[in-house]
Amino acid sequence: MSDVVIDVHGLTKRFGDRTVVRNLSMKVKRGSIFGFLGPNGSGKTTTIRMLCGLLTPDAGTGTCLGFDILRDRNKIKRRVGYMTQRFSLYQDLSVRENLEFVARIYGLARPAAAARAAIERLGLNGRERQIAGELSGGWKQRLALGACTLANPQLLLLDEPTAGVDPKARRDFWKEIHALAAGGLTVLVSTHYMDEAERCHELAYIAYGDLLVRGTVEEVIAGAKLTTWVVNVPSGAALAKLSEALGRMPGVDMVAPFGSSLHVSGRNADELEAAIARFRVPGLEWSSAQPSLEDVFIDLMGRAKDNYQ
Repeated sequence: MSDVVIDVHGLTKRFGDRTVVRNLSMKVKRGSIFGFLGPNGSGKTTTIRMLCGLLTPDAGTGTCLGFDILRDRNKIKRRVGYMTQRFSLYQDLSVRENLEFVARIYGLARPAAAARAAIERLGLNGRERQIAGELSGGWKQRLALGACTLANPQLLLLDEPTAGVDPKARRDFWKEIHALAAGGLTVLVSTHYMDEAERCHELAYIAYGDLLVRGTVEEVIAGAKLTTWVVNVPSGAALAKLSEALGRMPGVDMVAPFGSSLHVSGRNADELEAAIARFRVPGLEWSSAQPSLEDVFIDLMGRAKDNYQ
């Protein structure tokens, strides 16, 4: 089997007069966790669906799991697990009943045994009889993950899977995702959480149809060529005033509040230094910092142009 699970070139998708994804080319390796970031409505979900044959592109070619994304869409779909942002199982069935029903839909020979194995693997023991609609967000998430991996897919699609879930449940979820990837499963995930993005082996940033950057977390941060300073501000009113003043300065490309401090970044280190020089006054504590993935994300969002119109 090839080490490359997805290999696509020039993918484009339009809805009416609007180009949602434009001339996208990329490769995804087997067993990797590939994260998609970008503003809402930027084409992340559309991209994921085209990559795995769930949506037909208007232009472009490629393969997924060795199958042509245009000619072999049904073969691809049978090998894909898809977990949507919205809980899509039956709210009035129990955990066990939901899993057994999905196992029958997949045509598994022993649906009850498959459901029991999923319950054991995902730590759902003791909740088999609980009605799905009564589960908390974290437990619903585990149930949904169990359902979409029942048929042992070769590719797993996760569309903002942890939205509204508490930090511990998110951490447990990602522990399971890494275990699945270690077993050879390839995962495509869209997320807005920076800590989740940092858990991915590779990232792509999509802004309003265009793939702007891709690579490991370290490569994406280095490629942004940002210089970042952090300034601690004594009060909230002063912080808002300083943020506004800095945002007007030439050489400052991004200003973002983080608690009682501001992250101030620019792509030209000398111009940034000149811009903040006038604000180096008593009461404001400045320190240099390595740009974070969130700094890069905010900077890219500020430069992206909405293609809705």
